[in-house]
Amino acid sequence: MPLQSDRAERFRQLHGSCFVIGNAWDAGSARILAGLGYQALATSSGAHAGTLGRRDGMVTRDEALAHAKAIVEATDLPVSADFERCFADEPAAAAETVRLAAGVGLAGCSIEDATKVKVYDFTLAVERVAAAAQVARSHDVVLTARTENFVRGRPDLDDTIKRLQAFEKAGADVLMAPGLPDLDSVRKVCAALSKPFNFMAGIKGKSFSVPELQAAGVRRVSLATSLWRMAMSGAIEAAREVKEKGSFGYMERSLNTPDIAKFMRE
Repeated sequence: MPLQSDRAERFRQLHGSCFVIGNAWDAGSARILAGLGYQALATSSGAHAGTLGRRDGMVTRDEALAHAKAIVEATDLPVSADFERCFADEPAAAAETVRLAAGVGLAGCSIEDATKVKVYDFTLAVERVAAAAQVARSHDVVLTARTENFVRGRPDLDDTIKRLQAFEKAGADVLMAPGLPDLDSVRKVCAALSKPFNFMAGIKGKSFSVPELQAAGVRRVSLATSLWRMAMSGAIEAAREVKEKGSFGYMERSLNTPDIAKFMRE
């Protein structure tokens, strides 16, 4: 398996142009995405929680680290973990999560500026990113700093840009603001930053094509829970067909898809 530092270097280099990072929800989906040609992978807190029968935000740090380690070990690709708010409010405690991320082989991880109910005040948000960035630099982890304004009931573009610029200055390697409402907002955010911006696809009515995002200045496009949701939607549709109609048409449809086994290890 490649060293964590080797994966981190490859991950950094990918941000030189626009690329899509595939969000896996287990080792098997990681193998499939690698087999399809994705150059880097990410975890999804929502998808991981779903595999455990829980809502997003209801996973512990130990569980998230073990989940990330399984995905890291599934392929040779760089992996960045969705660690939400790094499982802590205090800057030093959040930074400890970044140190642990390097220990399981992650090339990157993210830190958010909000709990599930509120956005941190500006000063604390920046202090948290600064502490996490210091540890990330010393352990060769690519740190993505996210402001959650637009998904936490605070659709303030000016404050979003202010926060992202402060996170950039505090040492974050990649910036992110889920839920931006339109391409004009994406362009404004990208123009205000000197470091790469990650756009999160998967929000209804607010997901734009990769060429459009690339033209707007985006360097990385993540898929959040969307692949897991699509997989689960197919499973629900098939299960309903059997339960409600007593038929098995989905089996014939599934035979027309690529053989999943070819993506798996012996």
